[in-house]
Amino acid sequence: MGIFDSIKGEAKRNFIARADEAKGEIVYKYPEKNVRMMTQLTVDADEVALFVKDGKVEGKLGPGRHQLDTSNIPFLGKLIEGFTGGNMFMAEIFFVSTREHTGVKFGGPIGDVRDPETGLGIGTMVYGDFSIRVTEPEKLVVGLVGMGRASNEEFLGWFKGQVLKVTRDRTAEMLVKKKWPLLDVTSGAYLEEMEVEILAGLKPHVDSYGLTIVRMGNFHVSIKPEDEATLKKLSKDVAYSRLAGGFQQYAQGQAMLGASEGMAKGGGGSDGALQGMGMGMGFGMAQQFANQQQQRPPQPAEAAAPAGDTRSPAQRLKEIKELKDAGVLSDEEYAAKRTELMKLL
Repeated sequence: MGIFDSIKGEAKRNFIARADEAKGEIVYKYPEKNVRMMTQLTVDADEVALFVKDGKVEGKLGPGRHQLDTSNIPFLGKLIEGFTGGNMFMAEIFFVSTREHTGVKFGGPIGDVRDPETGLGIGTMVYGDFSIRVTEPEKLVVGLVGMGRASNEEFLGWFKGQVLKVTRDRTAEMLVKKKWPLLDVTSGAYLEEMEVEILAGLKPHVDSYGLTIVRMGNFHVSIKPEDEATLKKLSKDVAYSRLAGGFQQYAQGQAMLGASEGMAKGGGGSDGALQGMGMGMGFGMAQQFANQQQQRPPQPAEAAAPAGDTRSPAQRLKEIKELKDAGVLSDEEYAAKRTELMKLL
C-alpha cells in the first residue's frame, strides 16, 4: 500500500491544478512550493495562475494547459533553484478566480442611533450579501501575501470585515445627517439610496486590492421587535397630537377616550357603538375643551392660550388618510376620526 501511495503522490506532483474542493473559492494556493520542470499545469477558463516569489509576482498564466519549461515560459528562469541542477523551481502558485462570486453574506451591529421622530436611542443592526469580482489578480495576491492572509478563508474573513466596517460607518452617518425616521429606514424606504452611498464608500478600500463590489443584495437595517413596537407607539402618539392640535389637547382626548371606553364596557348591548365612537368622542371633546379655553378672556396671572388649529377639515382628512396609508392609523381609528371630521364640512 505504501508503494502505491508513493506512486500516486509522484503522479500528482507532475500535474498541477486547482483542487476539486476549491472550485468555488476566489483564491486557491497550491500547497507545494518546489515544482519540477516539465510539470503540466492546468488553468480553468475563469481563472489565472500567478507565480510569486519573495512577495513579488514573477509571472502569470492564463486559461489552458501549460508545460512548465523555461523554453516556452521564460519567466520560470527567475525561479530556478541552482542547487537542483535546473530541474526544479521554487515559487508560490496562486489560482485566482476572475468570475463574479455572488451571495457573500455579512452583517453586524451599527450601534445606538437616535430616532429623529421620537428622540430615542435605538440599537440597530445591518446585514445582507454582496457579489465580488477580482479585476486585478496581481494586486490581490501581493496584498494578501503582504498581510499574511493567503488562504481563501482568511481573505474572505478580512474582506467581509472591511465591507461591514464601511457599511456600518456610512449607514450611521446617513441616519444622523439625513434625519430619516428609523421606522422608514427599517421598512426599506431608503435602501436604494443607501446601497449607492455604501458602494461609493467601499470603492477606495477595495480598488487598491484589485477588487470590485459588483452589487449588494438583501441589504437590510433592522431593530429589535420590542424597539419597533415602542417606536410605532410613540410615532402614533406624535401623529395624534398633531391631529388634535397639540400635545395638551391629545392628552385630554386620551383621558376622555378612556372614559368613553369605560362606558362602552359597562353599557351592555350598546358597547359596540360606544367603542366605535370612542376615538371620535375623545378627540372631539378635547377639541371642544380647547376651543372653550381659547374663548375665555385671558387671566392676568396666566399665560395666553395657544392659537387653535387653523387647518381646514379637508386638509385634516387628507392627513389622516396619509397616516392610515403609512400604517400609523388602524382602519378603525381612521374611520372614527374621518366621521368626526366629516361633520365639520
